[in-house]
Amino acid sequence: MTQASVFLKKVGDEKPLESKTDSGGNFIFSSLPVGSYLAWAQTSDHARGPAQSVALVTAGSVRVDLVLASSGETGSGGTSGRGAETMPLDDKTEFEVAGVTDWTGAGGHGSDNNLRTSENLARDTRALENRPGDQFASTPNFAETEKSLRAALARSPNDFALNHQLGELYLDAGRERDAVPLLQAAYRANPSDYGNGYDLAHAYEAAGDLEGARDLVRRMLQNGGHAELHGLLAEVDEQMKDPLSAVREYERATQIQPSEGNYFRWAVELLIHRAVQPAVKVFTQGAETYPRSERMLEGLGAALYASGSEQNAAEKLCQASDLNAQDPSPYMFLMKMEQSAVQPLVCAEERLARFARDHPANAAAQYGYAIALRKREEAAGKLATAKEIESLLNLAIADDQHFARAYLELGVVDSARGDLKAAITQYHKALVEDPNLTEAHFRLAQAYKRVGEQEKAREQFQAYERTSKSEAAAVEARRREVRQFVIVLKQQPNRPSALEP
Repeated sequence: MTQASVFLKKVGDEKPLESKTDSGGNFIFSSLPVGSYLAWAQTSDHARGPAQSVALVTAGSVRVDLVLASSGETGSGGTSGRGAETMPLDDKTEFEVAGVTDWTGAGGHGSDNNLRTSENLARDTRALENRPGDQFASTPNFAETEKSLRAALARSPNDFALNHQLGELYLDAGRERDAVPLLQAAYRANPSDYGNGYDLAHAYEAAGDLEGARDLVRRMLQNGGHAELHGLLAEVDEQMKDPLSAVREYERATQIQPSEGNYFRWAVELLIHRAVQPAVKVFTQGAETYPRSERMLEGLGAALYASGSEQNAAEKLCQASDLNAQDPSPYMFLMKMEQSAVQPLVCAEERLARFARDHPANAAAQYGYAIALRKREEAAGKLATAKEIESLLNLAIADDQHFARAYLELGVVDSARGDLKAAITQYHKALVEDPNLTEAHFRLAQAYKRVGEQEKAREQFQAYERTSKSEAAAVEARRREVRQFVIVLKQQPNRPSALEP
């Protein structure tokens, strides 16, 4: 990371204090008197970020996060250190998002089960945007800091710095509704302060005032483009059911500042709205730019799976699991892929075995490895490790007695070795835990038919048909909530591409 100088100037003083950042971008000022300050960062080539207001009301430490302007943005920037170092980006994308359409009748690669799995993986990928590690740490001595700021505000209710700092304190603590009036007061006192304006727009969005957030961001963008403003506007547009505007704002944010987060959010937006091949392209470029990003590889795996490239998808998930073997997220993606894949995924068994070995009390870990073993041996036409599979599934149930799919898998093992009575028992246990488990109804119906219980078989086939229709209706309802992007290839401007499944 480029070393920067950090300046801290007390209001009323002529000269600022100066500090240098270390290799991690950290800096410190000590023994400061109480008062209002301005802080900003600047590099040796004179790239300067926006000044941030800081109020010291008691003795103690205050965290301040500063950002530097990226190339072409000197004098502008963001707040709270949410940006990242920028890297080159070829913004000449090969595709254009030209519109949206309904996709409830869309097909997909392989079976409908695979399509549903790809939808689930897309939603799981979006959830990676909010990993705990990406959030701010809670403020030390929150109550004491809040009390001190409240007391100072009672004496100076219109003070910009005090209103901003208390509003930011509440915003970082997830108390957006408490933050809004304070940040509004600071905005009235100094509407040109970028950091407070961004925080206010973010507070509006988090508190549910989407119109207020959008209007404020648009006003701020009139003074110049900022990556994080485009990103925030994209989030607001998506919530306001305008995905076409959202994806364009995410793309613009990435062009201005190609950070890991901007790449990821742009690619996820494409994937969620079934622009699968463009999502693969953006995730691929993001993974090449940030090869140590687990979630970028997970997202690329989900996009490749949605495109029908199951083995390549699994390889990306295996790479992600190797970056941090203790993180359960890549294994969960692998498990879902393995469960619905037509053929065993080449690298999955080894990684899921590691997950099970390292987490013996984790029900999902034991279940995932059991699935991988069964898939491999079914493909080979035998079930040589039935006892090991059974042992893994029993470990999963010992950790989670309500694990319906583990009971279902035990039934599959019993059925494969010819013990239909035991299989029927396990299928019933699965349905006690989840009466809507479609596959359990189907397998139970088959088992009853094989033992000559025709009436019970008929009842289970009827239950299978009911749950299948109910499940299909629920899937269709979810799909109606998501508009599919219509993609135009720039090399063929007069020929829209086929809609992605």
